[in-house]
Amino acid sequence: MVRTTSFSVIAPAKLNLFLHINGRRADGYHELETLFTFLNFGDELSFELTSTPTILVTGDTKDIPLKDNLIYKAALLLQTQNKSQLGVKINLIKRLPMGGGVGGGSSDAATTLLALNKLWNINSSVDELADLGLQLGADVPVFIRGQSAIAQGIGEKLQHVELERKWYCVVHPNQHVSTAKIFTHPDLKRDTPKILGDWKCQTLSNDCEPLVKKLCPEVEKTLQWLLKYAPSKMTGTGSCCFVEFASQVQAQDVLANLPHTWQGFIASSVNTSPAHTELAAIFDQ
Repeated sequence: MVRTTSFSVIAPAKLNLFLHINGRRADGYHELETLFTFLNFGDELSFELTSTPTILVTGDTKDIPLKDNLIYKAALLLQTQNKSQLGVKINLIKRLPMGGGVGGGSSDAATTLLALNKLWNINSSVDELADLGLQLGADVPVFIRGQSAIAQGIGEKLQHVELERKWYCVVHPNQHVSTAKIFTHPDLKRDTPKILGDWKCQTLSNDCEPLVKKLCPEVEKTLQWLLKYAPSKMTGTGSCCFVEFASQVQAQDVLANLPHTWQGFIASSVNTSPAHTELAAIFDQ
Protein backbone atom coordinates (compact mmCIF):
# COMPACT_ATOMS: atom_id res chain seq x y z
CA MET A 1 0.00 0.00 0.00
CA VAL A 2 1.33 3.44 -0.96
CA ARG A 3 1.85 5.63 2.08
CA THR A 4 0.09 9.00 2.07
CA THR A 5 2.64 11.80 2.45
CA SER A 6 0.55 14.91 1.75
CA PHE A 7 -3.11 15.80 2.29
CA SER A 8 -5.49 18.55 3.44
CA VAL A 9 -8.22 18.48 6.09
CA ILE A 10 -10.74 20.86 7.64
CA ALA A 11 -10.10 22.14 11.16
CA PRO A 12 -13.76 22.71 11.99
CA ALA A 13 -15.54 25.45 13.87
CA LYS A 14 -17.43 24.70 17.05
CA LEU A 15 -20.37 26.42 18.64
CA ASN A 16 -21.18 26.54 22.33
CA LEU A 17 -24.95 26.07 22.33
CA PHE A 18 -24.85 27.13 25.97
CA LEU A 19 -22.06 28.01 28.41
CA HIS A 20 -22.60 28.03 32.18
CA ILE A 21 -19.83 29.02 34.59
CA ASN A 22 -20.26 27.29 37.93
CA GLY A 23 -17.33 28.71 39.88
CA ARG A 24 -13.65 29.58 39.94
CA ARG A 25 -11.04 27.09 41.12
CA ALA A 26 -8.03 27.84 43.27
CA ASP A 27 -5.74 27.41 40.25
CA GLY A 28 -7.56 30.19 38.37
CA TYR A 29 -9.42 27.91 35.97
CA HIS A 30 -13.21 27.94 35.89
CA GLU A 31 -15.65 25.10 36.45
CA LEU A 32 -18.11 25.16 33.58
CA GLU A 33 -20.79 23.29 31.70
CA THR A 34 -21.20 23.71 27.98
CA LEU A 35 -22.63 21.97 24.92
CA PHE A 36 -20.30 21.68 21.92
CA THR A 37 -21.46 21.08 18.39
CA PHE A 38 -19.17 20.93 15.36
CA LEU A 39 -19.81 22.60 12.01
CA ASN A 40 -18.91 21.39 8.52
CA PHE A 41 -16.89 24.58 7.95
CA GLY A 42 -13.51 25.68 9.23
CA ASP A 43 -9.87 26.44 8.56
CA GLU A 44 -8.00 24.27 6.05
CA LEU A 45 -4.70 22.66 7.02
CA SER A 46 -2.40 21.00 4.49
CA PHE A 47 0.33 18.62 5.64
CA GLU A 48 3.40 17.44 3.73
CA LEU A 49 5.79 14.89 5.23
CA THR A 50 9.50 15.76 5.31
CA SER A 51 12.44 13.47 6.05
CA THR A 52 14.19 16.00 8.30
CA PRO A 53 12.71 16.91 11.71
CA THR A 54 12.00 20.53 10.76
CA ILE A 55 8.47 21.86 11.44
CA LEU A 56 7.49 24.61 9.02
CA VAL A 57 4.18 26.51 9.26
CA THR A 58 3.14 28.74 6.36
CA GLY A 59 0.02 30.49 5.13
CA ASP A 60 -2.37 32.72 7.07
CA THR A 61 -0.33 32.84 10.26
CA LYS A 62 -0.83 36.61 10.76
CA ASP A 63 1.95 38.17 12.86
CA ILE A 64 2.01 35.40 15.48
CA PRO A 65 5.60 34.37 16.28
CA LEU A 66 6.27 30.74 15.40
CA LYS A 67 6.92 29.74 19.03
CA ASP A 68 3.45 31.05 19.97
CA ASN A 69 1.62 29.48 17.02
CA LEU A 70 -0.66 26.72 18.30
CA ILE A 71 -0.15 24.65 15.14
CA TYR A 72 3.62 24.72 15.63
CA LYS A 73 3.31 24.08 19.38
CA ALA A 74 1.07 21.06 18.75
CA ALA A 75 3.46 19.59 16.16
CA LEU A 76 6.49 20.17 18.37
CA LEU A 77 4.75 18.67 21.40
CA LEU A 78 3.87 15.47 19.53
CA GLN A 79 7.30 15.24 17.94
CA THR A 80 9.10 15.73 21.25
CA GLN A 81 6.81 13.39 23.17
CA ASN A 82 7.43 10.58 20.69
CA LYS A 83 11.04 11.40 19.74
CA SER A 84 10.05 11.42 16.08
CA GLN A 85 12.79 12.16 13.56
CA LEU A 86 10.28 13.11 10.87
CA GLY A 87 9.18 16.63 10.08
CA VAL A 88 6.36 18.39 8.29
CA LYS A 89 5.37 21.40 6.23
CA ILE A 90 1.97 22.73 7.34
CA ASN A 91 0.04 25.36 5.40
CA LEU A 92 -2.92 27.18 6.95
CA ILE A 93 -5.83 28.71 5.07
CA LYS A 94 -7.61 30.72 7.77
CA ARG A 95 -11.38 30.96 7.47
CA LEU A 96 -12.38 31.19 11.14
CA PRO A 97 -12.04 34.58 12.86
CA MET A 98 -9.55 34.92 15.71
CA GLY A 99 -11.16 35.91 18.99
CA GLY A 100 -14.57 34.92 17.67
CA GLY A 101 -15.38 32.06 20.05
CA VAL A 102 -15.62 29.42 17.31
CA GLY A 103 -12.48 27.58 18.44
CA GLY A 104 -10.21 28.26 15.47
CA GLY A 105 -6.89 28.06 17.33
CA SER A 106 -7.92 25.05 19.41
CA SER A 107 -9.28 23.29 16.33
CA ASP A 108 -6.06 23.95 14.39
CA ALA A 109 -3.99 22.52 17.26
CA ALA A 110 -6.19 19.44 17.65
CA THR A 111 -6.30 18.78 13.91
CA THR A 112 -2.50 19.04 13.80
CA LEU A 113 -2.18 16.42 16.55
CA LEU A 114 -4.69 14.11 14.84
CA ALA A 115 -3.09 14.49 11.41
CA LEU A 116 0.52 14.09 12.51
CA ASN A 117 -0.38 11.09 14.64
CA LYS A 118 -1.32 9.47 11.30
CA LEU A 119 1.34 11.05 9.07
CA TRP A 120 4.22 10.23 11.42
CA ASN A 121 2.77 6.78 12.14
CA ILE A 122 2.83 7.40 15.90
CA ASN A 123 -0.46 5.61 16.65
CA SER A 124 -1.19 7.32 19.97
CA SER A 125 -4.70 6.67 21.28
CA VAL A 126 -7.38 9.36 21.34
CA ASP A 127 -7.03 9.49 25.15
CA GLU A 128 -3.28 10.09 24.87
CA LEU A 129 -3.77 12.80 22.27
CA ALA A 130 -6.48 14.46 24.38
CA ASP A 131 -4.13 14.55 27.37
CA LEU A 132 -1.48 16.17 25.19
CA GLY A 133 -4.00 18.61 23.78
CA LEU A 134 -5.04 19.78 27.22
CA GLN A 135 -1.53 21.22 27.59
CA LEU A 136 -2.34 23.51 24.65
CA GLY A 137 -5.77 24.70 25.77
CA ALA A 138 -8.96 23.65 27.56
CA ASP A 139 -10.96 23.37 24.30
CA VAL A 140 -8.41 21.21 22.46
CA PRO A 141 -9.55 17.81 23.86
CA VAL A 142 -13.12 18.15 22.53
CA PHE A 143 -11.74 18.70 19.03
CA ILE A 144 -9.44 15.68 19.43
CA ARG A 145 -12.30 13.44 20.53
CA GLY A 146 -14.35 14.87 17.70
CA GLN A 147 -17.86 14.19 19.01
CA SER A 148 -20.63 16.62 19.92
CA ALA A 149 -20.58 16.65 23.70
CA ILE A 150 -21.56 18.14 27.02
CA ALA A 151 -18.34 19.35 28.65
CA GLN A 152 -17.77 19.81 32.38
CA GLY A 153 -14.83 20.54 34.66
CA ILE A 154 -12.58 23.00 32.80
CA GLY A 155 -13.87 21.50 29.56
CA GLU A 156 -12.01 18.20 29.72
CA LYS A 157 -14.84 15.99 31.06
CA LEU A 158 -16.84 15.09 27.98
CA GLN A 159 -20.09 13.19 27.57
CA HIS A 160 -21.03 12.45 23.96
CA VAL A 161 -24.52 13.51 22.88
CA GLU A 162 -26.28 12.99 19.55
CA LEU A 163 -27.75 16.25 18.28
CA GLU A 164 -30.27 16.82 15.53
CA ARG A 165 -28.73 18.34 12.42
CA LYS A 166 -29.30 22.09 12.22
CA TRP A 167 -28.18 24.91 9.94
CA TYR A 168 -26.47 27.97 11.40
CA CYS A 169 -25.69 31.44 10.21
CA VAL A 170 -22.65 32.59 12.17
CA VAL A 171 -21.87 36.31 12.19
CA HIS A 172 -18.58 37.95 13.14
CA PRO A 173 -18.91 41.71 13.75
CA ASN A 174 -15.16 42.18 13.13
CA GLN A 175 -14.39 42.47 16.83
CA HIS A 176 -11.72 40.47 18.67
CA VAL A 177 -12.63 39.36 22.20
CA SER A 178 -9.85 38.05 24.44
CA THR A 179 -10.77 34.83 26.26
CA ALA A 180 -8.26 35.65 28.99
CA LYS A 181 -9.77 39.11 29.49
CA ILE A 182 -13.28 37.69 29.88
CA PHE A 183 -12.31 34.90 32.28
CA THR A 184 -10.25 37.23 34.48
CA HIS A 185 -12.79 40.07 34.54
CA PRO A 186 -14.34 40.73 37.98
CA ASP A 187 -17.82 41.21 36.47
CA LEU A 188 -18.03 37.76 34.89
CA LYS A 189 -20.96 35.72 36.21
CA ARG A 190 -19.47 32.69 38.00
CA ASP A 191 -22.28 31.23 40.11
CA THR A 192 -24.66 29.35 37.82
CA PRO A 193 -25.79 26.12 39.55
CA LYS A 194 -24.78 22.87 37.89
CA ILE A 195 -27.43 21.21 35.76
CA LEU A 196 -29.45 18.53 37.49
CA GLY A 197 -31.34 16.10 35.28
CA ASP A 198 -31.84 16.40 31.52
CA TRP A 199 -30.12 19.50 30.09
CA LYS A 200 -32.84 19.74 27.41
CA CYS A 201 -35.36 20.63 30.12
CA GLN A 202 -33.27 23.50 31.55
CA THR A 203 -33.11 27.22 30.91
CA LEU A 204 -29.81 27.58 29.06
CA SER A 205 -27.69 30.65 28.38
CA ASN A 206 -24.15 31.91 27.83
CA ASP A 207 -22.83 33.39 31.08
CA CYS A 208 -20.16 35.33 29.17
CA GLU A 209 -22.67 37.17 26.99
CA PRO A 210 -23.68 40.02 29.36
CA LEU A 211 -20.04 40.96 30.01
CA VAL A 212 -19.01 40.71 26.35
CA LYS A 213 -21.96 42.90 25.33
CA LYS A 214 -20.90 45.50 27.90
CA LEU A 215 -17.27 45.49 26.77
CA CYS A 216 -18.06 45.20 23.07
CA PRO A 217 -21.28 47.02 22.05
CA GLU A 218 -20.97 45.72 18.48
CA VAL A 219 -21.72 42.23 19.80
CA GLU A 220 -24.96 43.47 21.38
CA LYS A 221 -25.81 45.20 18.10
CA THR A 222 -25.23 41.91 16.23
CA LEU A 223 -27.39 39.91 18.62
CA GLN A 224 -30.19 42.48 18.29
CA TRP A 225 -29.99 42.47 14.49
CA LEU A 226 -30.15 38.66 14.32
CA LEU A 227 -33.35 38.64 16.43
CA LYS A 228 -35.23 39.63 13.28
CA TYR A 229 -34.66 36.08 12.06
CA ALA A 230 -34.48 33.80 15.11
CA PRO A 231 -33.39 33.70 18.76
CA SER A 232 -29.75 34.82 18.72
CA LYS A 233 -26.86 33.53 20.82
CA MET A 234 -23.16 34.22 21.32
CA THR A 235 -20.66 31.36 21.20
CA GLY A 236 -17.90 30.85 23.77
CA THR A 237 -16.22 33.99 25.06
CA GLY A 238 -15.84 35.43 21.60
CA SER A 239 -17.65 37.90 19.42
CA CYS A 240 -19.32 35.51 16.98
CA CYS A 241 -23.10 35.32 17.24
CA PHE A 242 -25.40 32.81 15.60
CA VAL A 243 -28.95 31.81 14.78
CA GLU A 244 -30.22 28.26 14.27
CA PHE A 245 -32.54 26.95 11.55
CA ALA A 246 -33.93 23.69 10.24
CA SER A 247 -32.96 24.47 6.64
CA GLN A 248 -30.03 25.83 4.64
CA VAL A 249 -32.32 28.25 2.79
CA GLN A 250 -33.27 30.04 6.03
CA ALA A 251 -29.63 30.43 7.08
CA GLN A 252 -28.67 31.64 3.60
CA ASP A 253 -31.33 34.35 3.78
CA VAL A 254 -29.70 35.83 6.89
CA LEU A 255 -26.26 35.78 5.29
CA ALA A 256 -27.56 37.47 2.14
CA ASN A 257 -28.85 40.43 4.19
CA LEU A 258 -25.79 40.81 6.43
CA PRO A 259 -24.57 44.40 6.93
CA HIS A 260 -21.42 44.95 4.85
CA THR A 261 -19.34 45.81 7.93
CA TRP A 262 -19.75 42.27 9.31
CA GLN A 263 -18.64 38.89 8.03
CA GLY A 264 -20.43 35.57 8.24
CA PHE A 265 -20.81 32.04 7.02
CA ILE A 266 -23.43 29.31 7.01
CA ALA A 267 -22.80 25.70 7.97
CA SER A 268 -24.61 22.64 9.21
CA SER A 269 -23.90 20.89 12.48
CA VAL A 270 -22.31 17.44 12.47
CA ASN A 271 -22.04 14.97 15.34
CA THR A 272 -18.58 13.84 14.21
CA SER A 273 -15.85 16.36 13.44
CA PRO A 274 -14.99 16.71 9.72
CA ALA A 275 -11.31 16.36 10.68
CA HIS A 276 -12.06 12.83 11.90
CA THR A 277 -14.15 11.79 8.92
CA GLU A 278 -11.63 13.20 6.42
CA LEU A 279 -8.60 11.61 8.12
CA ALA A 280 -10.43 8.29 8.28
CA ALA A 281 -11.13 8.49 4.54
CA ILE A 282 -7.43 9.20 3.84
CA PHE A 283 -5.75 6.71 6.19
CA ASP A 284 -8.25 4.02 7.17
CA GLN A 285 -9.16 2.66 3.75
